[in-house]
Amino acid sequence: MDYNEAIQKLDEISIKLESYTDYPQSATNNAKRALKWVEKNGWGSCGEATGKRRAHQIANREPLSRDTIARMASFKRHQQHKDVPYSQGCGGLMWDAWGGSSGIRWAQNKLKQIDKK
Repeated sequence: MDYNEAIQKLDEISIKLESYTDYPQSATNNAKRALKWVEKNGWGSCGEATGKRRAHQIANREPLSRDTIARMASFKRHQQHKDVPYSQGCGGLMWDAWGGSSGIRWAQNKLKQIDKK
């Protein structure tokens, strides 16, 4: 591998390691709302470890990797359950845990922006 190839590889690696914190405050508020409800009522049968971790990352405004953003964007497939009240099922709770509509929309747009690089 020559010098230019090595530099290109390093650039590709650094793009994969970049992280982002420019998600909307409303996504953080949604995750915080879900976690506040969980503090009082528990998760019950709602969510897997990934979704629970995501709620904490977003609520704490932690940097999100491209892979995490891609998982957020793909969570849109659960949108049809977003209006289920927390007390009546998992749909609304988990939707908000993943940042709610504003977080999912941001993730979809951010993923396109990252992948244009």
